[in-house]
Amino acid sequence: MEELIRHPLAYARWQRGWSQSDLAQQMRDAARRRGLRAGTSRQRVSLWEKRVIPDEFSQTLLSDVFGIPLARTTALDWPLWLPGYETPAPLGAGLTLTVLRKAVLMGVDRRTFLAFAPAALGSLALQWATIDPALAAGATGGRPVDPAFVDWLEKSASGLTSMPTVSRQHTGPLLDGHFETVVNLLESGSYHRALGKRLHTLASALAQTIAWHRFDHERHASANLYWHAAVHSAHAAGDTDMGAGALSDIAYQSIWLGRPRAAVECLGHALSRTTNPTARSLLFLRKARAHAMLGEARDCYRALARAETLLSSTIEEAPGWCAWMSPADLSVDTGRCLIDLGLPGRAHDEIAQGVSLLPSTRNKTKAVFLAYEAESLLAHGEIQQAAEMARRSLTLAKQIGASRCVQQIRDLSSRFSAYGSEDGVELLRHNVAMAN
Repeated sequence: MEELIRHPLAYARWQRGWSQSDLAQQMRDAARRRGLRAGTSRQRVSLWEKRVIPDEFSQTLLSDVFGIPLARTTALDWPLWLPGYETPAPLGAGLTLTVLRKAVLMGVDRRTFLAFAPAALGSLALQWATIDPALAAGATGGRPVDPAFVDWLEKSASGLTSMPTVSRQHTGPLLDGHFETVVNLLESGSYHRALGKRLHTLASALAQTIAWHRFDHERHASANLYWHAAVHSAHAAGDTDMGAGALSDIAYQSIWLGRPRAAVECLGHALSRTTNPTARSLLFLRKARAHAMLGEARDCYRALARAETLLSSTIEEAPGWCAWMSPADLSVDTGRCLIDLGLPGRAHDEIAQGVSLLPSTRNKTKAVFLAYEAESLLAHGEIQQAAEMARRSLTLAKQIGASRCVQQIRDLSSRFSAYGSEDGVELLRHNVAMAN
């Protein structure tokens, strides 16, 4: 399963059918061919797949083993030179239907580790910011598309996308089916320009929702395929706010995976064509988080201020893809930024306030927010309370089946290792060990 591959080095091994021990042996053999010795072990490979960076000599051996030019390893940071990254199709090149069909065909296939490298994401975002949308022309030659059927698809899809996260085991296959149906109509149906615009808008909305399903289950390559499709289809429909939303979701994924610089660049381009105030508020909030991760406090505070002003001053209705954006999100993400900037005391107050405002219908978001609260409490030395918040987050994550939220707590639980005697810590570690 794709979600078991958490690092591009593991993906590169998978491509060749190698275990960690196999790769270590390959590296030792590569060193011997150079008249040198390498002490690479399975344990060291395991550390590299947990975000420890190999030294220069080890990266040289890895490039030899995987047949990658050494110049590529020096031109790109680790692990971006490893195989497995997708190249996005250019906007405005008439490839929208190809991208949509690829999502249908490859959405469950593990062809890549993590679809876009930072440079590729930046290129796609720049294209989106500079290439004017070309509204999709009508299509002729196929069976006429019934507008009443499109009405039903739109209404049905709206109901499915608004279902609570816990229902995804049932709604996921239905959304996949709706998306494929829309792609089939776009490819082989006969329709006028206005109806084509509706179909592309629906395809973009469905792709964006499906991408979140994949992302929540850590199927990052599949998620990128669908977000990529959402960007293209929104571009074809001329919906710049929806396109910005899909780009900002890819940026959020980059933040989640520890690549804030790529997110800053992407969100900067996305904001250049975003007009709805709520949408802009969300994008500024995500940009603030990326700046905080980079330690760029001034830029972070500026982005937070813009997000707050936009959210508090607008009376314009928000697009469906960001209609959930609320003061709760602003408070919690402000707190998350403060944690990254080394201010856990202030962070806890913001996060606690945001969690209290969050409606019960948003349990997935609450699971993430509780994990943030646990982290802020831990950083502030409140060990027992931190363990309790982490357990609550884990319980919610398991209930809704969001493996990325479970993994978030699993990663956090390792930081409790020095506090094993504190109340609640042993229970937390036991619950994490028992989580699937």
